[in-house]
Amino acid sequence: MSSESVFDPDPDLAWAAFERRDRTLDGRFVGAVKTTGIYCRPSCPARHPRRENVSFFPDGAAARAAGFRSCLRCLPDEVSREAEALDKAYRLIAAAEEPLKLEALAAAVGYSPHHFHRLFKRATGVTPAAYSRGKRAKDMEQALTGNGRVTDAIYEAGYSGTARFYADAKERLGMTPSAWRDGGRGETIRWAMAKTYLGPMLVAATGKGICRLSFDEGEEALRERFPNADIAQGNGELRDLVGRVVDAVATPERPHDLPLDVKGTAFQEAVWRELARVPAGESLSYSALAARAGKPGAARAAGTACGANQVAVLIPCHRARRGDGSPGGYAYGLERKAELLRRENKELF
Repeated sequence: MSSESVFDPDPDLAWAAFERRDRTLDGRFVGAVKTTGIYCRPSCPARHPRRENVSFFPDGAAARAAGFRSCLRCLPDEVSREAEALDKAYRLIAAAEEPLKLEALAAAVGYSPHHFHRLFKRATGVTPAAYSRGKRAKDMEQALTGNGRVTDAIYEAGYSGTARFYADAKERLGMTPSAWRDGGRGETIRWAMAKTYLGPMLVAATGKGICRLSFDEGEEALRERFPNADIAQGNGELRDLVGRVVDAVATPERPHDLPLDVKGTAFQEAVWRELARVPAGESLSYSALAARAGKPGAARAAGTACGANQVAVLIPCHRARRGDGSPGGYAYGLERKAELLRRENKELF
């Protein structure tokens, strides 16, 4: 395990992770049991010992140096092998000119296809194929920020041809490639304002779904984000959609099925999925979000993913906080963030 992935565990937080058998923190530290002389990963399925009999170490090597031996049930040292396999898989996917077959990718890192598929999805929140598509789509977005031709950008991003790209783009891009490259040129975005208990709210949508939900913004800010799009007020066309959005903002504790036209990197999308899994009224630290999204130690990147969220409340980035328990940042003010959490927590009503 690289030294960058090792940290000195806080005993209380580490014990809480063991109590809930938090698989996302496997490989970040181990717990050693004085009465048995063994050390385990946080997700070990064995019966929990008494709290006073457990000590925590940053890794297996430190536990072994203190005289403990590896658990034969959860195999904590196997985490290092898993991390190495995942790192190699990420590199292989990034370097591949064509999408790699699951069988070939698993063989390259030394696992069976079924085992590797489960391992990869547990670490990233997505399948290897979805991760590969997300990586290529992100490369495509970066290539489209230049002034070259769309066709050149498609090949530069690693697609074998335009047909393969457009098959992927149908799922990932609400706008066409050229519109993405050129500030929304050729795309129609309709917008409307609505009153909410959080203040005036902007709702903007493409034909695919909501691409922007924000507060303290209006048409001018939307035009800055999409300077070349055909932006039009759409109160009539958006009436039903805006009504559903207002309802969702009024009851943020309830799941919604609103259509969204948003996208991000594979990691950002994994963070957004984990945010949606945080119980309403509760919050999760940026470091915990990063771990659950498959990148332990990437707390700052998790914070950036929250900041990249284009649809406030619908992707609940208000449920993210700093590791010390403080609220961290929020694009629309900490008062709104606190109000959303209060509204989600039914015990306060």
